[in-house]
Amino acid sequence: MQKSAYARRGMVVAPHHLAAQAGLAVLRSGGDAIEAMIATSATLAVVAPHLGGLGGDAYWLISEPGKPPMAIEAAGAAGRAVSPDLYRKHHLGEIPARGPLAANTVAGMVSGWSSALAISRGWGGRLPLRRLLEEAIGHASDGVPMSAGLVQALADTAKDLSAHPGFKRIFLTSGHQPQPGTVLIQAALAKTLERLAAAGPDDFYRGELAKIITSELKTSGSPITAADLAEHWARLVEPLSVRLSDATLYNLPPPTQGLTALMILGIFDRLAVTEGDSAFHIHALIEAGKHACRVRDLYVTDPFYMWAEAKDFLLPELLDEVAAVIGPDQTQPWTDAGGHGTSAWLGAIDAAGRTVSYMHSLHWSFGSGLALEGSGVVWHNRGMSFSLNPSAVNHLISGRKPYHTLSPALAVFNDGRVMAFGGMSGENQPQSQAALYSRYARFGQSLQQAVSAPRWYLGRRHGTGTATLKLENRVSPQIAETLRQSGHTLELVEPFSPLMGDAGAVVHRPSGTLEGASDPRSDGSVAAW
Repeated sequence: MQKSAYARRGMVVAPHHLAAQAGLAVLRSGGDAIEAMIATSATLAVVAPHLGGLGGDAYWLISEPGKPPMAIEAAGAAGRAVSPDLYRKHHLGEIPARGPLAANTVAGMVSGWSSALAISRGWGGRLPLRRLLEEAIGHASDGVPMSAGLVQALADTAKDLSAHPGFKRIFLTSGHQPQPGTVLIQAALAKTLERLAAAGPDDFYRGELAKIITSELKTSGSPITAADLAEHWARLVEPLSVRLSDATLYNLPPPTQGLTALMILGIFDRLAVTEGDSAFHIHALIEAGKHACRVRDLYVTDPFYMWAEAKDFLLPELLDEVAAVIGPDQTQPWTDAGGHGTSAWLGAIDAAGRTVSYMHSLHWSFGSGLALEGSGVVWHNRGMSFSLNPSAVNHLISGRKPYHTLSPALAVFNDGRVMAFGGMSGENQPQSQAALYSRYARFGQSLQQAVSAPRWYLGRRHGTGTATLKLENRVSPQIAETLRQSGHTLELVEPFSPLMGDAGAVVHRPSGTLEGASDPRSDGSVAAW
């Protein structure tokens, strides 16, 4: 189960070993952390297409020693023709999760490559995009054995997605459920990556590739148009931050739930929890999470439409006030509907100590299920996060960006360490981040122990059932009983449950030593030299 590693020259963590190796190969070729991350994310899009891809969104946190961290928002907005009226015309009371009408926002992931490469070139990055995409192209063209995670994702989604011809022809070519080791060839996606390598990322939005993609989208019934793609650009944004006793934490601003993750740890930092993985440790993070999630659900949306400043919720006096009402034997009621999602966290550090914390996603496994056969691109369904209710916080408006769960994290410690970390699984991301960070930073656990230890998730199973506290049954019976007595409605789940999502982390120490950890719940690894 142990996947930790130490190194001095460079390190990559990804939820698939081939993606991690692709990033490491770039570092060994003299590439920097950004170049390695582009190679890692592109390869992951090929070998783990359920976790994200060119048809999805992405967010970056980038740290350079001695400088404030930078963030990139590579996420798309609702198309010009996307409005509540569109769904009313189809007699729909809500945005569907699958199909062409779920493909209603621009895919921003590829635009992030342009913004990130501009930063890399400022560092002196010199590797051509063709080199960065080399292994992704090879795996798509020659084929790659399907991992257990991909096979399980196909089994879980077959009922919903096998009716979509493009999806069936790309992923279910044999006509029946694949098994681990079945070779997946994505020839059209290989050609798309080759085109991007030659023409650059902009071709996805304003070039020949854009014409191919938008023609397929139109034929399929998606409302996204050529004009929507042409108007899209990734944005450099200022990260949110919160000061803790031992570090400054950074995360993405709205429309992501980065605020939620920062609030949880800001509140927890003020509580007198002295023992890691104790009942009070778990209880305190859960109760802090309830406060943070309420703020998220009331306020977080496209920042252009927010009527409160996200940074105001991180003011010390507000965090003090919330922490003061959290006790070891008191639970707040919780009926949040929650939600699930499938994404990927990736991390990279280069020899100069430059660090990237990154996430990409199609929202659900395989997103909308709309697989464009001509380009091999699977389009995301992030726009299902919108509501058709005009009084909702995330009411659908043309040109608006949907609420995002993606929230890669970064910590700069007082002693000079830099930690990039994150986890997947939709609404559970802030909870996983809080568990991982507090174990490592507050209680001195090793990075791998912090990732591998039992985790919990307050929420529903895939949006159904009750919002119970789901706890891996590897915890002691005494802790479980104490949590029940404190008022938590507990549901014990299997060890290393997929409900917890995948997590990972990398740390750069002032000595130059690097440490990384990959989640045993994933198909991933740490790659280092």
